[in-house]
Amino acid sequence: MLPWLAVVWQGFVLPYRPRGSGKKVALIQNRPVLGGNSSSEIRVWVLGATGLGVNRYARETGIIGEMLLENQYLNPDGNPYYWDLVMLEMVLKEKNISLFLNTNVHEVEADGNESSRKIRSVTGWMMGSERKITFTSPLFLDCTGDGLVGFLAGAKYRIGREAYREYQEKWAPEESDNISLGSTMFFYTKDAGHPVKFIPPSFAQDITKTAIPMKRVFKSGDSGCHYWWIEWGGEAHIDTLYDNEKIRDELWSVIYGIWDYIKNSGKFDAENMTLEWVGSVPGKREYRRFIGDYVLTQNDLEKQANFEDYIGFGGWSIDLHPPEGMYASDYVSKLFCVDGVFQIPFRSLYSVNVDNLLFAGRNISATHVAFGATRVMATCSVMGEAAGAAAALCVDKSVTPRQLYQNHIKELQQTLLRNDAAIIGLKYEDPEDLASLAHVSASSQLKCLEVAKPAAKFHMENDVAFLFPVNPHVNELEILLDAHEDTEMVVELWDTGRPENYIPHTLQVKDTVRVSKGDRQWIRVRLPWNPEQPQNAFVIVRENQQISLHQSDVPMTGVLSFIREKKANISSLLTAIDNDQPVVQWSMKPFVRKPFCFKLLTETEAYRPDNVINGFFRPYGSPHMWLSNPMQDGADEWLELQWEAPATFSRLEVIFNDDVNEDLVNLHYKRTPFDVIPELVQNYEWQAWVDGMWRMIAEGNNNRKRKAVHTLEHDCTTERLRLVVKSTNGSRFAEVVGIRIR
Repeated sequence: MLPWLAVVWQGFVLPYRPRGSGKKVALIQNRPVLGGNSSSEIRVWVLGATGLGVNRYARETGIIGEMLLENQYLNPDGNPYYWDLVMLEMVLKEKNISLFLNTNVHEVEADGNESSRKIRSVTGWMMGSERKITFTSPLFLDCTGDGLVGFLAGAKYRIGREAYREYQEKWAPEESDNISLGSTMFFYTKDAGHPVKFIPPSFAQDITKTAIPMKRVFKSGDSGCHYWWIEWGGEAHIDTLYDNEKIRDELWSVIYGIWDYIKNSGKFDAENMTLEWVGSVPGKREYRRFIGDYVLTQNDLEKQANFEDYIGFGGWSIDLHPPEGMYASDYVSKLFCVDGVFQIPFRSLYSVNVDNLLFAGRNISATHVAFGATRVMATCSVMGEAAGAAAALCVDKSVTPRQLYQNHIKELQQTLLRNDAAIIGLKYEDPEDLASLAHVSASSQLKCLEVAKPAAKFHMENDVAFLFPVNPHVNELEILLDAHEDTEMVVELWDTGRPENYIPHTLQVKDTVRVSKGDRQWIRVRLPWNPEQPQNAFVIVRENQQISLHQSDVPMTGVLSFIREKKANISSLLTAIDNDQPVVQWSMKPFVRKPFCFKLLTETEAYRPDNVINGFFRPYGSPHMWLSNPMQDGADEWLELQWEAPATFSRLEVIFNDDVNEDLVNLHYKRTPFDVIPELVQNYEWQAWVDGMWRMIAEGNNNRKRKAVHTLEHDCTTERLRLVVKSTNGSRFAEVVGIRIR
């Protein structure tokens, strides 16, 4: 009998990091490796709020953020086995986590009545060692995806689609049913360097005689990432759990049939190609969804509902696949992209009738339609971190999750913010944080906002736009362009509506300027705007085929560039998407780290040094960070905190800018051109003013992480403290998001 905080983890969700909380965690996983669908056994790549390329500054922070940064450095080619190691090392570093791999929970002891139950223990069978292990705990987290623990405990749940009358969701059917999203298996191929034959097994299907549309794009060199549509098991007469082996066999028959077609039809350059790996475990999308005190709905996502118990965000589209999966005659995945990120409430992470059960992942309390957006793994991890933090607080306070919501939700939110979790728009407030009491100054502050180094031209066959922070106002700006003939250029300035959104919302001001024929002209545009509070400006340059704008290859934090697509470019072959959605129309994909050249002719206060203590650690209507002037060779940049009276502290925390706009993928179907985010500070020192001079009290070298914590051996007492930035990983600027001193 093992008394721990029990986390049953059979999908991709991370538990709360117990370091410092004193909580012991039993992490129970039914497979030999961690990661669930993202592991080397299944190889679904981790996606989240930035995955479709429509959300900006939305990459998840917290535990999953740390892992993606580490994977980017250790595993830039996306080796699935290296990703296994990143996850395993993250868990093994936590001394209070006891890991039980190959342990399948199959018994739950619970008591109580239908409306109020309590789990006493769970029992698992450790297959390789033939051990039966019982875990007792005050709290249990069901992160199994399928919801096995909650099911055995008698937790209320749903399977399939809700009827329209239940929540008035536009995509809900008239009557409820058991239709769900199916399961997928992938395969990898490689060039063997010599001819390789393939004789298909007897169970391989002849793809040309199936209902699979032959318009699908097959390529001999494709990896599994291109075949996510090999999906089956979503129809009402199939149960994705009980028919799991049947689904696996059907997927195998199609995979080997596809490979037979690629190898032996004579239509592909595949003579030297061979199968490198074929999955054996179906990657499951959907099964049970528990009922919590709140059921998240399509309407909540579409209107970006605000929740008082907001504990994390999502940003994947509502993404629903046809029930027939790969056999759909016209395979079209329905997508709806919200205008920005959406909030997830804590009440969706605990059971309505099992008092000590929390859950996270694809089994949370959400409708089938809302689940279409919350089910992706980075979002599941955000919820897992929140559920784990909540469980630890429940133990501390001897309360149930519902009581935690009722009486301590602010403390949970502040705990998550302290851990740099994925929350946008909530302010961190800690009365013990000495940094918040300090006056902050800096060696320099970027006030001249400009992107002035041209590297390429973009012909204006579409509307384009660029976004930048406005603080306190904007009056005039200049745009670098070539004019092929005399013409007029129309430029508009829009606000973005909600501060977490990055789309044009309301037109504020417009200017039309005459442009004479000529190259490399800085054309001045008058766009006066004085918003009531700092926010982003979305400047649209309307289509004009007589003009080419210049682009830079030097990115600028806080500046984004867009093109207005005339047709949505999100997997258009296999998806149905509303082209009128602004977040889909305005694509950032061609211009990531390639901004348009412009100069703001009024000084900006968007990068003030005191941003590092304002309590916001992510962009939210403004960058919320300090940027120095461009760093000069051999010259340091610094931030200084000064108190009216000596302050005593022993813990230094700094959050650096890791460009949460950059989409990182663990199993790369794309290759990011750097192993470390360039904006991250590389080498730095903490210096205290002691006995009339600056003395180094801590340092960081070769940093590649967003958050760095230094615990001093002895308390330090001083009136002045400096963070000295000596170098970055590629940025021209010293960039710091937040500082906390305790």
